[in-house]
Parts: sequence; C-alpha cells; structure tokens
Amino acid sequence: MSKKILMIMTLLMILGAVTAVPGYAQDGPQCDDIYTVQADDWLSKIAERNFGTILAFPAIVDATNAAANVDESFTKIKNPDEIEIGQQLCIPTNEEAEAFLNPTAAEGKVLVEFWTTDNEEERVKVYEDVAARYMEQNPNVEVRIVPIEEAGVSQRIAVSRAANRMPDIVRMGIERVASFAADGILDEDAAMNVIESIGVDDFRDGPLQMVTDPATGKYAAVPYDGWIQAIWYRKDLFDQLGLAAPESWDAIKAANCSVVGQGNFLYGVTLGTDPGQNYGQQVFEQVAISNNAWPFDEEGNVTMNTPEMIEALDFYTSLQECATPGPQYWRGAREAYEYDQAAMLFYSTYIMDDLVDGSGLEGGGKAELATADLAQKTGFAPLMQGPNGAASYGQLVTLGIMQGADPAAQDVVKFFLTEGYQDVLGLAPFGKVPVLKSAVDGWKSSSEYFANYSPDTLEQIANGYDTMQRWLFRPDYDATERAVIGDIEGRLLIPQVVSNIALEGSMTPEEGAAWLQEQVEALLAERQQ
Repeated sequence: MSKKILMIMTLLMILGAVTAVPGYAQDGPQCDDIYTVQADDWLSKIAERNFGTILAFPAIVDATNAAANVDESFTKIKNPDEIEIGQQLCIPTNEEAEAFLNPTAAEGKVLVEFWTTDNEEERVKVYEDVAARYMEQNPNVEVRIVPIEEAGVSQRIAVSRAANRMPDIVRMGIERVASFAADGILDEDAAMNVIESIGVDDFRDGPLQMVTDPATGKYAAVPYDGWIQAIWYRKDLFDQLGLAAPESWDAIKAANCSVVGQGNFLYGVTLGTDPGQNYGQQVFEQVAISNNAWPFDEEGNVTMNTPEMIEALDFYTSLQECATPGPQYWRGAREAYEYDQAAMLFYSTYIMDDLVDGSGLEGGGKAELATADLAQKTGFAPLMQGPNGAASYGQLVTLGIMQGADPAAQDVVKFFLTEGYQDVLGLAPFGKVPVLKSAVDGWKSSSEYFANYSPDTLEQIANGYDTMQRWLFRPDYDATERAVIGDIEGRLLIPQVVSNIALEGSMTPEEGAAWLQEQVEALLAERQQ
C-alpha cells in the first residue's frame, strides 16, 4: 500500500467522529464561504485548507447541515465519508470553527472529550444520556461523546497526536493499551486513582492483571467490560449424530465435515479468512494457545515459526475443507449459523440475543432464523483442548485516560463505572460482562434474553475472566513484547497469512510461519530502537 493511499485512508477514518455543537439560529449560520466539492476532495482536507487543522471538519458538517434547514441549495451531510462532487458546503467563520474545537472556553467550563467504540446510534445515545446526568451534577464540565470505529483507534490517535489535540478518554480494547502504554500516551497515575477510588477489591483480579503495565507495575487503563468467545454449535444435531461437543481439535475436525449434508447444512464451520478483518486473529489465537504456540518464549525470542505454531496454522486452515467458502469474517459467520448453513460458529457472547431474535443485516432489517428456538438448541463450548494445552479466549474493554487529560476525566470515568455502569452494560448484556463484582447481580437481571440460556452457561460467562487467555495476557511478557503483540493484531498479520494459506494457496503453513517470524522480528526491532 502506498504512503499516499495509507494517508488518505487514515484521514477518511477520522471522518466518522462528528459531534454536535450548539445549534444555529433559525435563520441558519453565517457562511464565511460557500464551497463546491471538487474531485478528490474530502472534508478533512477542506478543513485544513480553511482552518489549518483537519480536526475542524465537523464544524463544516454542522454549518452545512444547519444551512440545509433553511436553504434548499444545501444538502445535509449524513455521512462525512460521503460528500459528492458539486455539493455545496457552508464554510463557517474562523470564530465558529474555533467554537467547535473549544466549545467551553468562553463559558469557563472544562471540556472532557470521550471517544467510544460503542458507535451505533442507539449506543451513543446511552453514552450521551449518562454524560448528561454527569453534567447535571457537575455544571462546570462538558462531556463530549465522540463515536469512533474500533479498527481506526490507532490511526485516529496518531493523527490527533500529530495535531496536538488528544482526547481525554478513549474506550479501547486491551490490545491497544499495551501499545499506547509503551508509547507513553496513557496517564497511568490517573487510571490508578480511578481504580483505587472505586475500590481495588471490587475489580476482578483477571482484568486488573491484564491492564498492569509490566514496565511500571501500574494500571495503564481502567477495566470496563468484556466478552467471552466460544464455539456455538447445534447441540441438537450433534446429539442426533452422536458427535462429541467441539471442545477439542479432534472433536472439531470430526464434526466439521460430518455435519455437511445433514438437513440444510452445507458447511461445518465458518472461519475467519478475510485478510482485512481482525476476526481471523481472534479465532486463530485461541487455536494457537491451545497448542502452546506463542509469539515469544520466556527469553523474549520471537517464536512464530515453532512446530507448535505451524501445527496450529495447519489445523486451522485445514478446516476450510468443509467451511463456508470465500473470505469470511464475523458477519458471514453469524448469518451462516442463523440460516442453518453452518453448524458451528466462533463468536463472542454478543451472539446470544441474535440467536433469539435474529441479527441485524447490513442492508437493514433482521435475519430470519431458519430454526425455531435456536438458542435452546445451541451448545456453548468456550474452552478448546489442543494437542499441547487448553485455552479460552475473550476480550477486555478498557477506558484509557490519555496523557494531558484534564483531571475531570478521572471523575467522568468513575461515573461511567458507577452511576452509569448498568446503563452501558444494558446496551448488550451478553457482550458486556462487568468487571466489578458488585455489578454482577444487576447485570444478570438486565435482559430478558438470559431466560433462553441455562444457569450453567450464564455462570460460565460471568466468571469468564478467570480462564480467559490471550497472547497479550501472558504474565512474563514485558511492555515491549506486549506492544509488539498489539502491532501484530493492528497490522492484521495473522489474517493475511490465514488467507494466503486457506484461500489463495500461495503459502503453506510452514511458509506462513516463516513469514510471520520475519515480520514479528522486524516489529520487535522497531520497538527496541
């Protein structure tokens, strides 16, 4: 990928974070200029040309949308990634753009900018409602909720750093924490203060260990919620065919092709094979750990080409023989299971409500489940037994407080973990397992969907942090090694290799492991400079 294309992609990824500023008068804004979109324009470039910073593009969106309310020559910008040639834009004054960048300066308030990867409209609304309650109690603080894409967190932070305008709080997966801690951009003292103010004993031990920076011994971020991954499978079909639950490599391999042709089932499983999606990393990592395959050994040597890693790559990609064809990620996997096309599904606990109602489709509407009572007919296999070990897999989501954040950010994070916690967990209870022991009872009663699953399954989920493993969580890895693991995921190295082996046929497992060894050694050298 050329540097120019990478730069454009990075800038485009910034465009999703539009937030509203106080509305204009009914007669609309005073446009300092009216600009007509040309070929190769994007909003951040126009913002930089007019205001000297790409971060002012939402001011153009806000002014244009306000102008469209009173002038039909303007068209509202619904998606800032999509502006059309010939479209008129209202370019606000420098003062109005500055008011967006620093909306509270004139009022003597503190601005706390909170980036959240819970970016769906209804979820953002809940975050904004919690923030509004906080602001009612703290009128000297304005909390701005900014929705962002998970895949774009690192790029957004890099651009914000370069512009010297970092957010205060970022909701991020644990894999980002290690990299950001190594880069020195997380305020670890602020995270320590929040955790201690809530009570260290109220946090589960696993999440606290996961956020501990081995270089400092401090908590690099504040644990927030998470999910557990499992193989969800058609237990009724497995019982009918006398198949063992898919809890070991042998059982998974045996079931994968045995179910093909039974009823409507065309495939055994859907694998993560899309080279541009992290889904393949999530699934493969559990397979690798179940065979004791890790990126580094105890001495810090890169170990991506060990016999254990090669065996894991071989097993994983061999499942493609009876798996859903083509590059696949979580969406295709979910729908193949719901439509009775595949009998096994690697997925997080987020799937549980979808197995009752059907998941949302990309083009709108919901998938119509092919089997009635699908949830009751579905088994849950979180622990995978491999030739050289066993592993479960999951995700921990954290709230990172960035260096330079106003001290009020600590109080906002605490509020989101206390008074606003159940509101956020209630957005997707199965995908937001609480990290606070005191929150578990409220969480268990937060959704009617819990009634569709056994008490044993619910207990496994609630205690999932106790057995969760990730390459990133290995306790003897230092900060640099953890940062490299974050880089492995961020650069999609595993999905690329899986695609090359399973779909393209351009690599063998041995060649894939050798390529990974070379790439990870280069990442380590880069981090050690």
